[in-house]
Parts: sequence; C-alpha cells; structure tokens
Amino acid sequence: MVVGLEVHVQLKTRTKLFCGCPTAFGQEPNTQVCPVCLGLPGALPVLNRRAFDLGMRAALALNCEIARFTKFDRKNYFYPDLPKGYQISQYDLPFCREGWLDVEVEGKTSRIGIERIHLEEDAGKLVHPDRIPYSLVDLNRTGMPLCEVVSKPDMRLPEEAHAYLTSLKSILQYVDVSDCDMEKGTLRCDANVSIRPRGETRLLTRVEIKNLNSFKFLVKALKHEADRQAKVLAGGGRIVQETRLWDQAAEVTRPMRSKEEAHDYRYFPEPDLVPIKVDDAWIAEVRRSIPELPKARRERYVREHGLKDYDAGVLTADKEVASYFDTLVAAGMPAANASKWIQKNVLALLNDKKVGVDALKITPAQFALLDRLVVEGKITAASGTEVFSACVLTGEDPQAAVARLGLAQISDTGAIEEACAKAIADNPKPVADYKAGKQASLMFLVGQVMKATRGKANAQEVQKTLERLLAL
Repeated sequence: MVVGLEVHVQLKTRTKLFCGCPTAFGQEPNTQVCPVCLGLPGALPVLNRRAFDLGMRAALALNCEIARFTKFDRKNYFYPDLPKGYQISQYDLPFCREGWLDVEVEGKTSRIGIERIHLEEDAGKLVHPDRIPYSLVDLNRTGMPLCEVVSKPDMRLPEEAHAYLTSLKSILQYVDVSDCDMEKGTLRCDANVSIRPRGETRLLTRVEIKNLNSFKFLVKALKHEADRQAKVLAGGGRIVQETRLWDQAAEVTRPMRSKEEAHDYRYFPEPDLVPIKVDDAWIAEVRRSIPELPKARRERYVREHGLKDYDAGVLTADKEVASYFDTLVAAGMPAANASKWIQKNVLALLNDKKVGVDALKITPAQFALLDRLVVEGKITAASGTEVFSACVLTGEDPQAAVARLGLAQISDTGAIEEACAKAIADNPKPVADYKAGKQASLMFLVGQVMKATRGKANAQEVQKTLERLLAL
C-alpha cells in the first residue's frame, strides 16, 4: 500500500481569507456573506494578513521551507457551492515546501515528508434535506481561510496514516493555528491510495478517497480500498484513477467521479491579488510565536517528571490536557499521581461528556487535596473516584463531598475486626477453602468486608485482620 494524505485545516481567524465576513460557526445560512465572497462583479479580494501568518506558523512547526516569493492562482471549476466559478488557491508557487513529520507505529519511527502547504479559500456547503427533491446552498463557508497540508506518498500502513494525522492535528492545535474539530469541518482529510508489487519503486495508479470524517474511518477506508484494488488486479482488471466516497454505513468506497488533473482546472495567476514577498525578519517574527511542541514537551515530561514515554505521550497529545497536567503539578500533586488521575478519570470523563478541559469545575488545588486524601489513607482509591465524580463538574470541595457521601475511610481496628468476624461467620465455605490452602478465598472475604463497609474500610487492615482471625 502507498498512501498520501491531503489535509484541509481551517485557520483560526476572526474573518475570512479575502474579505471582512466573520468566520463564526453555526450561523443562519447565507448570513455571513458579502460581495467579495459571493463573487459579485466589481468586488475585489484583500488578503488576510493574520491568515498568512498562521499558515507560516504551521509550516515552520512542520519543518517546511518558507518561499520568499509566492502568489495566488485561480482554480477554475463549476459547482453550485462555488459562486465565482473559481477558487482562489495556490498552484505552482505555494508559500512553503519540503517539510516532514516523524511518527511512531509499533515502536518504529518513520519520517513522513510534506510535499507542500498552500493557502486557499473554502467553497460553500450543499445541504440535502430529506423528502425534498432539490439541494440547498449555504455560502457562509465560502471564503473561509484554509491551509492544505499535502503529504508525500510515504505511508505504507493505515496505522501510519492514523499516527500522521493524529500528530499533525496535535501540532496544529499546539501552535494555535486551528481547533481542528472534524465535527465542525475545521479539519478535513482526503486520502490518495495505490498498491504495488513488493519491490516495485514506481508509483502506480492512485484513487482518492473523500468523506473521511473521523480518524477511525480513515483506517477502515484505507484497508478496504487496498483490498478492493488487490481484488481488481487479481481478477485481471486495472485500477482507474478516480475519486471515491467512503460509505461508512456499508464500510465500502463508492465511485464519485473521474480524478481531475491540474490542467483540468485551467490554473492561472489571480489578477486581483499582488504576489507576496517574505523576508527573513517576517519569518523570524513568526518563528518566535511558536510555543513548545508536543515532542519537546513529551521529552521534558520524561526528563523532569520521570514519567514513562507512553504516559507522557498520552498527556501531551492534547495541548489543553498537557496544560491541565502542569496546573495539577504546580498545585502540589505528584506528577505520577496527576498522570494517573488524568488518564484514568479525566480523559474518560471528557470523552464521555464530549467536553473540553475548560468544562472541569474542580480547581487544581481541590484536585491536589483529593489526591492527598487518598494518599494519606483518609479515603480509599474507590472512594476517591466517587468524590472526583461528585466534584469535577460541580466544583464542590472534596472534603465536603467526603462528609456528605459518608466516605471517610474506616481505620478503627474494632470496627474492622467486627466486620471481618461477620464475614467469616457468613461465609463458611470460603473460610474452609482458605484453610485448605486456597489463597484466592481470602480475597473473596476481603471483598465481602469492603462491600459491607461500602468500600470505606482500609483494605490492608482488612486483609491483616482476616489473616489473624482465620489463624485462630
């Protein structure tokens, strides 16, 4: 398999690429438009400087070479969501080339080349209502600033493509170029796929796959398309260069249209925009705005906090999660404990509720206090999870939650001995099994005591007490 990805990322600007219309998501159809993005006669585009700066920031973070001279071009095609009949894009002189991104799959690191990154405006959106025999056109998205990242055909496994897209998304979020939200369409991915015999070095006929709206679908689509092409060739057929759509319901790719070549779009320089000259001072200014990137942050967590590389990778995959980890450590929580809480509890909550870190109401100081309650044995680990659930979205003080829920750990030896004696009396068979040499029966009895005390008993004291009573 040979895979290359084309990733469209919407830049985080307040206004569109060539006009002053806002870029807010989810507004009423056709309310964020003007003569420029509608392509009305006499309206002239003006480049958004902020969008160009963000594009350069993304390029530098991806190790690209910035072109000192670049221009825009018209990409001509006709579609209902393209009111001008052409898209302002970049063709032969993109603003950067020759970058790279390292990805790790199954312990092996691969360098994926980036052919180019260019800026272009987005098209509109077609809406297909149910039971209506026509489509509607929403032009709010027309003119949105896009950064297209085109990889080289360097990926050989679906998992490699997944790792590349994951890493790319993380870097772009770290440098604050885009929120990369696939549900809002601010990150969209197309895949070019071909197969060839082992040992063959030439690139053979490729197929482009569209409608890949999740990382999971990307992996499924690549696997299916490689198998489909192999079956075509095995049956004596030939691969046709075309664009196919991923049908998630059926988990197959379906033909959409024949694949266009560059000459089909009749590119020519955009006459309404002047070329752009980039000097060293401009590049240096943008470079200074780039923060610590995921790889450097992961290595720092391993070096400074003694975390395992895997744990550091999980924490740094998302910029906001990594920053939250830093606030917990700054509040006094040991780094290893903060890592465990985030991976076991925080990430599960964020995924379940489909929210970001900013939705957490428990303060770092409160979270650090909760951790101390567990470490000092004042509540059990299980009770700690219950208190976390009670406080995380409400902001309730952990000590108040412990008192309200009655979760203070029972360390009183008399109460523990009474509960153990009852467990022994109520479970004669496990007691006999333990005395016959079955150690697992002891843990059953521990569980019975913990159940009876609603998990509040000190588990170590329970086990010691049971061993002492059963030895009598």
